[in-house]
Amino acid sequence: MSEKSYQVKVIAEAGCNHMGSMDIAKEMIITAATFCKVDAIKFQKRNPRECLTEEEYNSPHPVEQNSFGKTYGQHREKLEFNLKQHRQLKRWCEEYGLVYSSSVWDITSAKEIVSLNPEFIKVPSGHSDNFEILEYLCENFQGEIYVSLGMTTKQETENIVRFFADKKRNKDLVLFSCTSGYPISFEEVCLLEIERLQKLYNDIVKGFGFSGHHLGIAVDIAALTLGVRHIERHFTLDRTSKGTDHAASLEPIGMMKLVRDLKAVSKALRHKNLDLLEIEKPQRKKLKWKRTQENIL
Repeated sequence: MSEKSYQVKVIAEAGCNHMGSMDIAKEMIITAATFCKVDAIKFQKRNPRECLTEEEYNSPHPVEQNSFGKTYGQHREKLEFNLKQHRQLKRWCEEYGLVYSSSVWDITSAKEIVSLNPEFIKVPSGHSDNFEILEYLCENFQGEIYVSLGMTTKQETENIVRFFADKKRNKDLVLFSCTSGYPISFEEVCLLEIERLQKLYNDIVKGFGFSGHHLGIAVDIAALTLGVRHIERHFTLDRTSKGTDHAASLEPIGMMKLVRDLKAVSKALRHKNLDLLEIEKPQRKKLKWKRTQENIL
């Protein structure tokens, strides 16, 4: 793999960790940009009435203490930002030098986010093979399309890639290795899925990413060394906050350290372009076995 391909984009997945508050969302943007120094921040867009059946909408949240409403549908409505609010989020991102994006969970949401013309749009694992959404994005959105492969079978992945190839959009497709769980154990990360995806699709798609739901930041460094160029981690201001995703998220100090380490390792992933680097020459003159000096310098 070429050295240039190791340049890494770090995406802070804000998701619904703003808890339905634009003030918290703005603080997350500012913190992600100025303290964590990520490249992009990603939100989510849902139309709960479109995503849920009537029964699902009116059922209680499965974990009562995490619910923001009397029913699961009301809970989802409370966490949802409308298009006008997403437009404001994008403006704040641009003000602070961040790339704005969003996942889309239904056709209505896909249409709304496409109208904002972000750099990329994410299709979440739960809708990775929702070909209605994929078709709309392929035909109406010119940016990059990220597809997360959590809870997606190998055959479903093959079908997704073929679909993008048929639409002649495969070179805008970034496949994200992912295990859907919040949080997951290290054994469940299955990092070598990255190598499997590369072996099958390296010459077909634009690239590969890693969406992690594990604890800590060591695994992300390993994912980078395996060749992914996009690293996405859930982001929160406080892991003890109310909600499902906070426990599997990085707080600002963790996200800052992740960005720092990923950028450092991305610089280190290269071959020596000379037999002796300039920094080595004075050390060689001082320390190398003398008989070899005149043969090299």
